[in-house]
Amino acid sequence: MRAGEAPPLIGALDIGSSKVSAMVCTTDEEGRLRVLGTGQRQSRGVKRGFVTDMEATEVAVREAVEQAERMSGQTIEDVWASFGAGGLSSDLATVEVEIGGHQVEPSDVEELLQSGRQAVDRPNHVVLHANPALYTIDDVEGVRSPIGMHASRLGVDIHVIAADEAPLRNIDLTIRQAHLGVRAIVASPVAAALACLSTEERDLGVALVELGAEVTNVSLHAGGMLVGLRSIPLGAKDITDDIAAAFGVRRRDAERVKCYHGSAMTSPRDNHEVVEALPMGAEDGAEPLRIPRAQFMTVIRQRVEQITAEVEDALKDLGFVKPVGRQVVLTGGGAELKNIADYMQGVLGRAVRVGRPRQLTGLPDAHSGSAFATLVGLALLAGQGSGDIRDLALPGGHQDKVGGGMLSRLVAAMRRRP
Repeated sequence: MRAGEAPPLIGALDIGSSKVSAMVCTTDEEGRLRVLGTGQRQSRGVKRGFVTDMEATEVAVREAVEQAERMSGQTIEDVWASFGAGGLSSDLATVEVEIGGHQVEPSDVEELLQSGRQAVDRPNHVVLHANPALYTIDDVEGVRSPIGMHASRLGVDIHVIAADEAPLRNIDLTIRQAHLGVRAIVASPVAAALACLSTEERDLGVALVELGAEVTNVSLHAGGMLVGLRSIPLGAKDITDDIAAAFGVRRRDAERVKCYHGSAMTSPRDNHEVVEALPMGAEDGAEPLRIPRAQFMTVIRQRVEQITAEVEDALKDLGFVKPVGRQVVLTGGGAELKNIADYMQGVLGRAVRVGRPRQLTGLPDAHSGSAFATLVGLALLAGQGSGDIRDLALPGGHQDKVGGGMLSRLVAAMRRRP
């Protein structure tokens, strides 16, 4: 950045099944992120992480971004967006070149990584992340920086995260139809891990459980990188729907009583308390239903037990079975359910804590909870650089947005009205 030149703006966009959230950031002279504005809208066109109604999702994206722009007084041209639906895969690609026994020079590393660009391609999948992990000098593994060392052969393990192509194309198109460019589409577990996990945790070994609205992503991190992924098509919204269906109450009331009165742990006083919620179809101000708290807790507990069992199976499938030094971090909007970490700790037999995103300068309190871990992680990734050996955006990416900034989005919205 030249002297006197304004620092670049960073736009982050998290498209979830229950909400679409946006953030506008910049960096100060010391490279630290500062939040200028945030926005949030209800998500109406996303199911289990997949875009199912492009027009409804486009409107939510546009309104969330415009809210963040108004708060910041800035206009962003492009965003780093998240992808957290199923279909993500994680594996390693190994590349090796002969260098003839001389000292490793930067050009040797560059040649090696250029060779790696072809090795990371996955048929019928889009590669989101391709990060060099550890290097190999001849038969010596685990080398972090090979430059200056003598070797006959130089190799590298490249960690690759890929996703099914069609769902990514739909997200990309939706964002561009909202008159924004796409800088990158990032796997949600990568962003959430950057926001919630310490460097030491990611190095020693930790499982991150993102309990979202309709999808729970279980990711395993070790050696400083993500090494395994599983997606479970269940989430916190399923608990809300269970409450609404069991007692015939409105969804918004079911969500309210879940947040204020719900818990993953039962207690003796549940038999003596009631929870009030409006019945389905009732008008505001009508007589509420009085639901025995014990029944209310039974409905919540049944779904929590199912989600926890699925998480346990995913951890076993990923090989996360050693009892020593293995911790689980729970994040996402579902992590806000009272006592859920304590419940999972008892079932999984491991230390479980709730992971909240790092505190950024200017981040509003309303956006500092677990539900916004991915959003914060996107901004952190954009601010520090990807370390990727290839472009993170979709192939042919960095495509032009449809139109311009906030004014263009407003004009487009006006034209769409009947």
